[in-house]
Amino acid sequence: MTPPKPIPRPDRVSLWRHLQLFRHDILSAQPARLYRAWMAEFRTPFFRSYLCNDPDLIDLVLKSRPQDFPKSDRIREGLAPLLGKSVFVTNGTVWERQRRIIDPAFEGGRLRDSFPAMWQAAEAATSRLRTGTVEIEAETSHAAADVIFRTLFSIPIEDQTAQAVFHAFRAYQRSQPILNLAAFLPLPHWFPRLHRRTTRAAAARIRALITELATARAAQIAAGAAPDDLATKIMQTPDPQTGEVFSTEEMVDQVAIFFLAGHETSASALAWALYLLATHPDAQDRVAAEAALLPEQADFAAMSRLKFTRDVFRETLRLYPPVPMMVRENRCPETFRDRAITPGAQIVLSPWHLHRHERLWTNPDGFDPDRWSRAETKICARDAYLPFSAGPRVCPGAGFAMVEGPLLLAHLVRHWQFTPIAGDVPVPVAHLTVRAANGLRLHLAKRN
Repeated sequence: MTPPKPIPRPDRVSLWRHLQLFRHDILSAQPARLYRAWMAEFRTPFFRSYLCNDPDLIDLVLKSRPQDFPKSDRIREGLAPLLGKSVFVTNGTVWERQRRIIDPAFEGGRLRDSFPAMWQAAEAATSRLRTGTVEIEAETSHAAADVIFRTLFSIPIEDQTAQAVFHAFRAYQRSQPILNLAAFLPLPHWFPRLHRRTTRAAAARIRALITELATARAAQIAAGAAPDDLATKIMQTPDPQTGEVFSTEEMVDQVAIFFLAGHETSASALAWALYLLATHPDAQDRVAAEAALLPEQADFAAMSRLKFTRDVFRETLRLYPPVPMMVRENRCPETFRDRAITPGAQIVLSPWHLHRHERLWTNPDGFDPDRWSRAETKICARDAYLPFSAGPRVCPGAGFAMVEGPLLLAHLVRHWQFTPIAGDVPVPVAHLTVRAANGLRLHLAKRN
């Protein structure tokens, strides 16, 4: 059994080293004490930030008073070239309007409608695999992108435009750190945002391709010939307060975040889940046993049979949360754990730390899917588990992801056996999501 390589956890990190590591890998910058602390302060010459692991503070920021802790504009700096004014980065009345239009598309009934497309993508992913050494992140990215295109635009990943978006997004993902350097500097709004040329080019290419898809769909809707998928649902849903629908430009912003949230995060989680199963063959056999009970045709009710598989996926999201950190900005003077927090400070909520916190979880760095069936985990699941955020800004696609992930996992393990490669231990780093620094390779064999 090959356990995941632990993240380096230095005791102390200088400001300059923090800036270097934040630019390349935010995870390696974190000192060991943060996995024990309830709160920590980080100072720069221009602002202060506070990492909050205290469940009461997290509840305050995300659930009790979210309007006083909006999304930080400093984080938006790095994502603006791709996401524009998407629901992921907006605040206030703009965000509220966007959610009123988007949320109905992800209600329970719509999830059932999308399930056959997910099933088809899972079957396609299974059939694409081959015996031998396989770079798993590439395969899970392919599979997750296929799910998004089938459910959002009713086209498979083999579609020419879908392929172009997929490859452009892969380039963007590797070139864009989770934080842009401008996040640390007090730059005026007119000053260049210091994005890499490759990042800007990839983002522009993605947005141009999504514009083609959104424009074509708008024409299909006008002609009464649009398929009944998520894109049609979102583009036709009016704001219940104003009656307005998304413009094509607004839809491009939203599709960009759907692709980021629905493809990039799912690909990350699925790759790590397969690695964890490869290094824990007993758990893999249990997933295979559940998957063997799946019917040959898409059946949403069959998801209830995948209880352990779902717990494997939940445990993967705990150990390798695709979005490792979220940042809010406080608007009012606050007092957190007897510390005065001035307006404009950055409030960092870190699933990466929270999910591995030594004072909250039993065996925090261990892979233990069965923890989710034990009573002791209920409190942790409520207070210290944030793979999709929480409160009003919880990811609208959380339910979608918790069907997609276990379904893809079950299909893949049903037909393939995954084993680790000796000496090839992946090291997680944060790009747009938590990925393996040099790829994630496993050996595949047909399962009898």
